Formats: sequence, C-alpha cells, structure tokens
Amino acid sequence: MSRSRVRGRELADPRSAEPAAIAVRLRAAGCVFAEEEARLLIAAALAPADLEAMVERRIGGLPLEQVIGWAEFCGLRIAIEPGVFVPRHRTEFLAKRAAALTPPGAVVLDLCCGSGAIGAAVAAAVPGIELHAADIEPVAVRCARRNLAAVGGHVHQGDLLAPLPTTLRGRVDVLVANVPYVPTGEIGLLPREARLHEPAIALDGGADGLEVLRRVAADAPLWLAPGGYLLSEVSEAQAGPAVAMLRASGLAAGVATDEELEATIVIGRSAAGTEGSEPGGGGSGRLGAARPLPVAKSSASRHGTRLGRGGEAS
Repeated sequence: MSRSRVRGRELADPRSAEPAAIAVRLRAAGCVFAEEEARLLIAAALAPADLEAMVERRIGGLPLEQVIGWAEFCGLRIAIEPGVFVPRHRTEFLAKRAAALTPPGAVVLDLCCGSGAIGAAVAAAVPGIELHAADIEPVAVRCARRNLAAVGGHVHQGDLLAPLPTTLRGRVDVLVANVPYVPTGEIGLLPREARLHEPAIALDGGADGLEVLRRVAADAPLWLAPGGYLLSEVSEAQAGPAVAMLRASGLAAGVATDEELEATIVIGRSAAGTEGSEPGGGGSGRLGAARPLPVAKSSASRHGTRLGRGGEAS
C-alpha cells in the first residue's frame, strides 16, 4: 500500500489525515477557509500521495476548485479543469434569475459559458429547454461539454455570438451573458489565484469593464425572440452605464441586486411580439419602443464564500 507523510504523520488512507493539520498549512499559505478546504481535499484524494500533491498545489495558489476538480453551483457539482474560470457563488443570483424567467421549452443561451455552470443550473431548474452555450476558450468548451452533455446542451466555440447557428436568430428566449467585467486597470488588484490561474480573457472587461457587454448588447436584439431576456452580471458601479447601454440597443432594461451575495445584474428585454407569440417560437411580431424595467432587490442566504468574478469575496 502506498504511503506518504502529512506534517510528519505516516498515512495509509487519506481519510485518516487530520483536517486540522492540513488546515494549519493552508492557513499559513493564506487560505481564508482553511478548515473547509482541508475537508474537501481529504475527501477528493484517492491515495495519500494524491492528498499531499493536492495540498501542495493548493498551497502553491491553484484555485481549490481546479485542485479537486469540481465546484458547487446552485446545488450542482460542476466539473472544473485547470485553466477554466471558476463559477462564483454570487453568480448563483444571475443563474436563478435566468431560471425564473425561463418557461418550459424555451431556448436558452449561456454566453461566455466557461464551465457551463449557469446553463446547467437553468436546465436543472427548468426541464425541457433547448440549451446552447458558447465560449472562446477551447478548454472551457471541453469542460462545458462535459457538464452539459447530460441535459443535451449544445456547446459552440468562438467569439461571443459568432459561432452560433443562424437558425437561432430571433429565437433565444433567455440570453445569459456572464461576461468579464473587471476594468483592465484593476486586473492587478485581483487575488493571485485568479490572476495566475484563470484565463485573462475571462476576467478583463476592457478600459471601463463594459467592453464585452457593449458588444453583446449591440448584437443581442438580432438573436432574442420577441419578449426575450438578456441578463448579465456587473459591478454595482457599472449598473447605471450598463442599463443605458441596453436601452440604447432597443431593450427595456433594469437592475436586480442581492444584498447578501453582493450581486448586481442588469436585465434587458426585447419588445413582445404579436399576441400569442410563444417563448422559443421566435415569432415575428412587431417590436415596440423600449421602456424601463424596475430595479429589484432580494435577500438570499449565502451558500458559501468564494471569489466574485472580479476576484473579491462573495
């Protein structure tokens, strides 16, 4: 039987490791939630040598989720590979709002999907949807295909909306775009594990943090069904400019926030089509003028504390 040493103790089974001993090492390396992480590492290890290697990788700064190979998101276990953006707990607010706006049989698009966590959460909450996802990163696309295969998701590789089949134009009922929104000048302020181990393209939102959302908002009306929704996570400071951007694209728009998760999202909606248009049907009704949507607030229980998209604790 293989054996290794953890803080001087010889172990034959990783489950016999002392979480407290590992937690001391993790805390010394700057891990805020050392006890919880120690338990997760022990549970994920297949052998003592695996445990020691995993602890060393975590101490070296690799995100916990990339070390153990999964992240919890909306009660689901989402597979995570090295080099893939780790879904944040605060983004559960975005996923749940998207699910609440998704009727059965709807066409849903998870844009800048990363691991596909948002699409998986919406599919779990609303069975029978037609789910599409897209990302520019090959490793993210591979990971998303693993996570969305069970729900029949179609994952496309390319820049934003460019790789989507043209048959989706005018048919998307819910477009969830968890775009990068950290201003370029603030990337250096992110925690080390985000800066070094997550793709910069998944973090950098350009000079004002809104460059990617600006591109999505400009093209979204071509893809949304009548009455379809566009949802995106932003910072609190970006909410006003983001809403103005969505309205300039012809969408009614508003803001929703969750105070406990410290999450802010903007929601845009295309004008409804003719009476009787069904979600997912991509009807061709006339579009009216965009009108404001109200600001909405909620208070959800905190499910855990990890990094927000911008790297701050959430």
